[in-house]
Amino acid sequence: MKPAPDGTVQLVFDFDSTIVAVEGLDELARLALADDPARDRTVEAIEAITRDGMSGAIGIDESLSRRLAMLVIERRHVDSVVRLLRRRLSPSFRRHLKAVRRNAARIHVVSSGFREYVEPVCRDLGIPASQVHCNDLQWKGRRVAGFDRSNPLARPGGKARVVRGLRLPGRVVAVGDGITDAEIRDDGAAAEFVAYCENVEREQVVARADRVARSVDEVLWLYRLPGSPSFPKSRMTALLCENVHPDAARLLRDEGYRVETLSDALGEDELVRAVKAVSILGIRSKSRVTPRVLGAADRLLAVGCFCIGTEQVDLAAAAAHGVAVFNAPYSNTRSVVELAIGELVMLMRRVPDASRLLHDGGWRKSAAGCAEVRGKVLGIVGYGHIGSQLSTLAEAMGMQVIYHDLEERLALGNARKCRSLAELLAKSDAVSLHVDGRASNRHLMGERELRRMRPGAVLLNLSRGHVVDLDALAASIRAGHVGGAAVDVFPEEPLSNRDPFDCPLRGLPNVLLTPHVGGSTAEAQQAIGAFVAARLVEFVNTGSTGGCVNLPAIAPPPVPRAHRFLHLHRNQPGVLAAVNAVLARHRLNILGQALRTDDAIGYLVTDVDRRYPASVVDELKTVSGTVRLRVLY
Repeated sequence: MKPAPDGTVQLVFDFDSTIVAVEGLDELARLALADDPARDRTVEAIEAITRDGMSGAIGIDESLSRRLAMLVIERRHVDSVVRLLRRRLSPSFRRHLKAVRRNAARIHVVSSGFREYVEPVCRDLGIPASQVHCNDLQWKGRRVAGFDRSNPLARPGGKARVVRGLRLPGRVVAVGDGITDAEIRDDGAAAEFVAYCENVEREQVVARADRVARSVDEVLWLYRLPGSPSFPKSRMTALLCENVHPDAARLLRDEGYRVETLSDALGEDELVRAVKAVSILGIRSKSRVTPRVLGAADRLLAVGCFCIGTEQVDLAAAAAHGVAVFNAPYSNTRSVVELAIGELVMLMRRVPDASRLLHDGGWRKSAAGCAEVRGKVLGIVGYGHIGSQLSTLAEAMGMQVIYHDLEERLALGNARKCRSLAELLAKSDAVSLHVDGRASNRHLMGERELRRMRPGAVLLNLSRGHVVDLDALAASIRAGHVGGAAVDVFPEEPLSNRDPFDCPLRGLPNVLLTPHVGGSTAEAQQAIGAFVAARLVEFVNTGSTGGCVNLPAIAPPPVPRAHRFLHLHRNQPGVLAAVNAVLARHRLNILGQALRTDDAIGYLVTDVDRRYPASVVDELKTVSGTVRLRVLY
């Protein structure tokens, strides 16, 4: 079914559980029964009657009569429910308030609820009272005495009769969550019925629908109305794997996305199957986004790595597919540093051995081989965000800090830079690794480097699993050269908590093994969830690649009354000229434009006048070098 052209559609919206997220009369009942000892039981009974009416089990006249008979409603209750309903506006109506107001002239509200609370909320949306059709309460003084039974909306089939009597021009579309909304189409008063499922989804209602929508912007998009998005978020799926913090899912749901969550990582075959039709993919450290996965992702816009590293994603392949990749380079810094400090103290005091002995029922109280960290030399390999913060805390504990980094880094406190890794290893009582996952760091600490460490020195690796040759480290610990180790990351890690784990360090003396939990604190995971989800939302909403690790960085400001084209292309000559030639041929005025390139990819953001023919998009997609064209607003 093709959408109707702009200008010919009239939308007839239900109010309860559609424009607002709740049933108005049910909320009014809660307020009126606030001081009634039987409040909960009575409200449950009223809600059951509401459900029967929505499903068509009873008529609206019976539904209204039975509910009102159970209540004593005063004007103050109605005033209160108006304030409540304004707060309980459906989330997508709140997000797209400007678009709703822009289309208010074609929106008609036909509700079995009561005018006293429906009309004020609709007025906030720009919908005039003349386009709001409801039931009316009857009053005796300041109390409700009943309702107007002569109103068509107080009788079965009333919605269709009201809509037919409006004689609306163009194509009439009924939008709502109940059987009475479907009856508008069934009785010939509307051409189509859209089941609105943002707040409640009724199987029998969906079964009778021509279309299903989960947000108001999706309704506007279905009929190509002004202010509609290029693609509604309610039709976009975000898949979050590996137990990403719930705040990320909450933020994405609040933005209107359909969110699916998994507690485990997915292998390549599983991810290939799961990523189809997914627009946003969230992973942590174990799921691998390979070229094969990217090739199967037919709708993927962005990948969020809810961690520091991004080596689990083929960044070049993602860029070639026009997929943006984001991470959280700072959010878990403190958690990793605190674990490193704790493990450093434990190793210097040989706590792993003492703890194991006590667990086995033994007892050995001894100072042999145990030392304070104060006065000792800590060598930090990699002086980035984590390494430099570790430097500060270690120095506060009385340690001398030396560091080695391939880049020039500002030394904090009294830390001193070493000219080489060999120099650092020779001088350190403890070595802590905080390097990135580049391939050249594989076995950065191998047999040769371990031999260069001071006898009895301890090694910590909380960076990447492939950085240390674990077989060589195990041999050095058995030989008594390396005095102990703390390892949080491994070359191969189980995909889930149900899978077995093995490594050469198991059972060795003075060794702490942790299951990649450096950043696994409530504070870090919450911060990471919020940070990465916000970057993903910003990218989808505005095209901003600020913080993106594989595409040129552009943070375009919002431009009112503009239409934004996002053009990703191979970095080759002539693309900008070709894009602008298309716009010039169609006499489109460019309101703003930004272009950034790297060695492989160019990213062009162009804001133009809103009016343009659909052929412009088709022509821009054919520009030589185009990787992906996305249209906003």
